[in-house]
Amino acid sequence: MTAPFVINGRFLTQNVTGVQRYARNVVSAMDAFDRAHQPVVFAPAATENPGYSRLGFIAKGALKGHGWEQLDLPRLLGARRLLNLCNTGPAIKSDQIVCIHDANIFAAPESYSQAFRAVYHNLQPILARRSARIATVSHAAARQIARHLPVSLSSIAILPNGHEHALSWDPGRATSAPELLVSRNHRPYVLVLGSRARHKNVSLLMEIASDLDQLGVDIVIAGGGDGVFTTEALEGKANVQLSGRVSDDDLAYLLDHALCLAFPSLTEGFGLPILEAMARGCPVISSNSASMPEVCGNAALLASPFDASQWIDHIRLLLQSKDLRDDLAGRGLENVRRFSWKQTAEGYLDLLETPAASLASHQPPESPAPRIAAVFATRGRPEVVAATVRHFLATQSLQPSSIIISCVDTADAGSLASLPDITIVTGPPGLAAQRNTALEHLEPDTEIVAFFDDDFVADQNWLAAAARVFRDESQVVSFTGHVVADGIKGPGISFDEAVRAVEAAPVPTSAWTEHYSPYGCNMAFRVAAIGNVRFDERLVLYGWLEDRDFAAALGRRGGRSIKWSGAYGVHMGVKSGRVSGERLGYSQVINPLYMRGKGTMSFIEVADHVFRNTASNFGRALCPEPFIDRKGRAKGNLLALLDVLRGRLEPERAAEIGSRNITHTPGWRQETR
Repeated sequence: MTAPFVINGRFLTQNVTGVQRYARNVVSAMDAFDRAHQPVVFAPAATENPGYSRLGFIAKGALKGHGWEQLDLPRLLGARRLLNLCNTGPAIKSDQIVCIHDANIFAAPESYSQAFRAVYHNLQPILARRSARIATVSHAAARQIARHLPVSLSSIAILPNGHEHALSWDPGRATSAPELLVSRNHRPYVLVLGSRARHKNVSLLMEIASDLDQLGVDIVIAGGGDGVFTTEALEGKANVQLSGRVSDDDLAYLLDHALCLAFPSLTEGFGLPILEAMARGCPVISSNSASMPEVCGNAALLASPFDASQWIDHIRLLLQSKDLRDDLAGRGLENVRRFSWKQTAEGYLDLLETPAASLASHQPPESPAPRIAAVFATRGRPEVVAATVRHFLATQSLQPSSIIISCVDTADAGSLASLPDITIVTGPPGLAAQRNTALEHLEPDTEIVAFFDDDFVADQNWLAAAARVFRDESQVVSFTGHVVADGIKGPGISFDEAVRAVEAAPVPTSAWTEHYSPYGCNMAFRVAAIGNVRFDERLVLYGWLEDRDFAAALGRRGGRSIKWSGAYGVHMGVKSGRVSGERLGYSQVINPLYMRGKGTMSFIEVADHVFRNTASNFGRALCPEPFIDRKGRAKGNLLALLDVLRGRLEPERAAEIGSRNITHTPGWRQETR
């Protein structure tokens, strides 16, 4: 009888990395089941027969690699259902299950070659749309895939890695590892898995090598081959040993004798080495981002992949405390029982029978919430800020670790000054300056800083959604939420209307936008990425270009700026007085030209921005909107162009223009994007 299901066996022809190890172990575990309808493994011609006892095996086809997978495989399998375990599958096949291990090709593209990116960027969206079911290896990977690919989070099956294979490794058969440790005089060592991929973040261990040497600790880097580090990166680091690629038995030997495994990745779909170390009784120090907390549970020490000092502290603790090492080893052995190749194989067999089947999955443990500071810069609107901040405190499902109200005078905070959990800070006026004042008052361990306009009403899950993104996507440095309604584009929205609009808003369809210039009414940043960067206080008006300038400055250091609809709210756009259109019009021209000089806006962006604003102002000057001073803005545009012709490029001059026309200027964000 012809087998009704086929497994894509291309992985049998590939070098064994984490993805191929997953496929090999899942299929081997399937081979142990005795089911009426067992799959058959199809592989390219000349592939060595793995010797399955129950699964069929056929090696056939004229092509190799992607060509075999896209052309030969669908022709050979016919109408039978297909299982793909290694990220890809034939684009023309719809009745198939595809395991996509992560969306790192989108989240960390710099770790992959241009050709690799081109294939995956084009193929994976097709597979996500057409396949009968998408599976992945962790809840964190599922969230990442749902953000970057056209598939709903609820439809993704979670089928994680297992640990049993690491128990079969035999350190008694190790060949190179024992000699390596003898050459290191048996000093305690931290084991690291080397890789050229940037998202593996192995360079963090290079940063702390000298500190560990002072503690009497070596670093042994296994795997990755030659050339993982340049000669310059290793100069002066006598306590670092590169072992190159090692066998599984040698890896077992290294794990069995290590002080710990250090796993500093920025992002991982799963992080299989964590389970392998725990299965061998080796303590683990891991990044606290992406899937790692989910895999580690309470059985590892977690540290920020951006804070080297945390890694030094954890390693020092392990070195000094045998009790801690034994405790982590014991908890690790207990933790790995949550992850089994047998259970995962059974899940795939169930999906082959019924692709829409609901599968039981391990439940990720609760990980500590990141420390978030919520900042509200305000001036002259005490009633407005009091209403929005009190509502924010009363409704957020994830409470911030601190709330900072940045004012020019304490009276600006109104009744908030009486609340014990709020920090009031004062400093120079201006949105950029007041944000900078808040940055100087962040608590030392703050991980995320969120900025809100004083007239923004946030959904109750705004902070929780942002925190999840920063943890899942560790290379995101700038985050902006979705604005359900923006009163700045009209006469404004009252507080009560804004609250009702947020409560009534349907949860937006997940929309993830990369390279997004942040909109300061609701935005957040990773504090570790900020460093000494500050908002440019010369940008005194036109209240979102300073947001864009700040994010662009961070972007020079690497990292991604995104907008995600999972966090949302209403911007009331409170109109507290008549603002000089001349000032705003002047800034619409001068500010982007100034930013072009700084390199934080491109020529095309500047030309588009200036043209659109000047065209709108002059085109609508004769019949302006009742809440926009188009004539004043047009006059300000002309003044700016004249200053440019004179060679005067001073954005702070906007503060001097049109002051005679202002009746009251309590706020700064009086513009539209």
